[in-house]
Amino acid sequence: MLHQHERVPTKYVLNEDPAALNSTPSIKLRSTDEAFPEALDFGFEVIRPNVFRTTFSSPKHPIPPYPSAQRPEPNFPTGTVEVSADGSNYTKTINTGDVKAVVGWSNAPVISLFLDGQRKALHSDLHFRSYAVDDTGIAHYTTYKKGTLHVGLGEKAGPMDLSGRGFLIAASDTFGYDAYKTDPLYKHIPLVINITPQGCVGIFATSHCRASWQLGSEIDGMFGHYKVFRQAYGGLEEYLIVGKTVEEVVRSYAGIVGFPLLVPRYMMGYISGGMKYSMEDEPRAADAIVGFIKNCEKHDIPVSAFQMSSGYTVAEVEPKTRNVFTWNRYRFPDPRAFTKECHRRGVRLLANVKPYVLANHPEYNKLSEAGAFFRDPLTNKSGVARLWSAGGGESGEGSHIDFTSKAGFDWWYEGCRALKDVGIDAMWNDNNEYNIFSDAWECALETVPVPEGMDMRQLGLWGRAMHTELMGKSSHDACVDAAPEERPLVLTRSATAGTMRYACTSWSGDNVTSWEGMKGGNALALNAGFSLLQTYGHDIGGFEGPQPTPEHLTRWIQLGIHSPRFTINCFKTSPDDNLIGEVIEPWMFPSATPTIRDAIKRRYELIPYTYSQMLKSHLTAVPPQRWTGWGYESDPEVWTKEITSSDTQYWFGDALLIAGVYEPGKTSARVYLPRKSQEDEGAAGEDFGFLNVNAPYQHLESGKWHEITSTWHTSIPVLARCGSAVPVGKNRPTTCTADDKAEQEEFPGMEKDDWRGVEIYPPPVFGQDDAQSTTFRSTWLEDDGISCQAKAEIFETAIVYTVAGRGGIVVEVQTSKTRDGQWKPLWLPNGVDIILPVGEEREVRTADGSEAEDKGRDSRGRRIWGVSVAL
Repeated sequence: MLHQHERVPTKYVLNEDPAALNSTPSIKLRSTDEAFPEALDFGFEVIRPNVFRTTFSSPKHPIPPYPSAQRPEPNFPTGTVEVSADGSNYTKTINTGDVKAVVGWSNAPVISLFLDGQRKALHSDLHFRSYAVDDTGIAHYTTYKKGTLHVGLGEKAGPMDLSGRGFLIAASDTFGYDAYKTDPLYKHIPLVINITPQGCVGIFATSHCRASWQLGSEIDGMFGHYKVFRQAYGGLEEYLIVGKTVEEVVRSYAGIVGFPLLVPRYMMGYISGGMKYSMEDEPRAADAIVGFIKNCEKHDIPVSAFQMSSGYTVAEVEPKTRNVFTWNRYRFPDPRAFTKECHRRGVRLLANVKPYVLANHPEYNKLSEAGAFFRDPLTNKSGVARLWSAGGGESGEGSHIDFTSKAGFDWWYEGCRALKDVGIDAMWNDNNEYNIFSDAWECALETVPVPEGMDMRQLGLWGRAMHTELMGKSSHDACVDAAPEERPLVLTRSATAGTMRYACTSWSGDNVTSWEGMKGGNALALNAGFSLLQTYGHDIGGFEGPQPTPEHLTRWIQLGIHSPRFTINCFKTSPDDNLIGEVIEPWMFPSATPTIRDAIKRRYELIPYTYSQMLKSHLTAVPPQRWTGWGYESDPEVWTKEITSSDTQYWFGDALLIAGVYEPGKTSARVYLPRKSQEDEGAAGEDFGFLNVNAPYQHLESGKWHEITSTWHTSIPVLARCGSAVPVGKNRPTTCTADDKAEQEEFPGMEKDDWRGVEIYPPPVFGQDDAQSTTFRSTWLEDDGISCQAKAEIFETAIVYTVAGRGGIVVEVQTSKTRDGQWKPLWLPNGVDIILPVGEEREVRTADGSEAEDKGRDSRGRRIWGVSVAL
């Protein structure tokens, strides 16, 4: 994309019945520029009251043939859209209520969007340079708002604020990347959201081909600062999404690309792994993995799943390369016996699968002859590339699977079905960035719809990332068909917007052990959440690089337990053997093991809270891990660089603000606690501050920065918003089902999730006035954790508590269901235990007058009160 042959058509006429100009919430234009050899069609239409679709295309520059989102049918209440036009001045205005869109075409088309009656446009195309053709692709220029926040793009190097930088929209296998410098990383999601105190605008392009976004990084004396999206091939299809808050934009974006999938509840536990285990010959890999699980039991470390790296596919004889969908029968003599043993110990298995086939794979020739790979037009044969084959830096020749070929798609599906048949629980789609060096390779186009009259098969136009998405679909479909009653789990390293319709979880790839990288991971996670990659996490401790110190590993785990996905997995290339590498184990540093054990057990206690955030994500698109300013936009401090670019703190759910410690030897952290205005608080009209969940358990005022003591052998800062509630469970793996015979046979002895506590955080006593009371309400969601989406019965529980000065705390627990069904939480007959903060001594009473049971204190010195729940 180094060339530039940019031309901007500047003469347009209506390309529709003139009567439509004053009647339809859309406009169609066609360029008639005599100096331009190709007529370009421009379209703008209302999809939702706050969502607009723009196209800019021609036969030589078609709109994306396989978009990452299908155009939704326009949907808005009749009579809510007002249209007016001035043909002589080449303008059309469409008012949808809160949003006014003005399209002008006296020169190149210019779209301006106004929110809530504002006089200054919230978004505008760049005058005289808005929509350009650039050789085989296009460029779209928009104005740049300096001093505002830009987020999204799926996963980009920190800091979180993307303003003033440029990025490739492509995916690459960035083994050992720098979390603050490397670009591109693993994701291909061309979504940018501009967040301002006056409102927010998202811009989403649907193409899978290579592109770039310059977010104010380019300056021109004529045009000033601007943003520009450049796409290497084809025409433009873009959605403009307007919202008063970023939450509105993210939810509307989900309405276009799909809401996050349900994730199995066991994925909220500790997900273990390590390249070395599946690479072992002595002891055999199967025994090494079971041995790891036994060591977890020995060290009292709860664990829920194990990521099986691709060592299980390594050939037993030379050349010992990774051959996807094969088993090394020396390392795994009986795969089904192995999976049963892991399941018997309560551990699920994710199998690593890679979308390429090395030339020495036993089925390579058959697949090549069947047309399962891309076609290289220069040789008229399967396209051949160098591919990772063995250890660090080892490679061999082979071919990527073309998922638009029926032979390739079906072969992959059958391979995943076979893994499910031997007891593998989930597919781990890895190395799926499709970093292919030639745009000219051709796709079969047998499994995707082909626009009428299109004869272009080049990979450049259809997009490499399309195959990441189709790989996700093939893996997903195999999981669904193998176990139709269960929700499928596909873990994907690379992703497009459409990939997440098939994969419910992702992570930040092959990161490096460093304090800076640990901090930068927060930026990646926050932008992933804005982009609907919401069951997201990192390889704790670093996938590559040196081993972490005891302090560093502990700090990373303390941070990681407060994220949607908690995984310790690594390669750690060994200087003595680059085929196997080293591993990170929770007990590897005896001095740190007790603290790490307590942190992991806290992760399990938090599963009801964490999993509730995932269900909320599925229903509302609100990310579990989010920017400090999310919901606090009226606080001017959340817009400062110390918040948007420091990457040191974030919200985890609605109740907990998390701040890490990112330097060795540091025993405190500087934390900002956001404050809501009276308008934000509504009837309450008051912000009650935060409570430190850990020692010294102090109350802290909102709207201020605080230095919080946090030694590494205790905790990082975890601050609970006063008035919130956090549901908790047992500190070990549990099951939510009571009578699933098949699950009990495969996972015998799993403990039942039959206890529920609720940590409430009432504001401390202020003064002596007991007459004035304040009521707080929190809810959490749960289901059985495994049923497919069509049969999931989501159960909502509300905790309502009223606080009055030095008087008691009055508690009421309410329950409801989203649909009729048989499933109910196993803890429901036992009621809930209300857990007060350390130092909180007020008595708990119930709203209906029944007595709350005083259960004394727990091991942390917190008072516990038992409360019944009406069924």
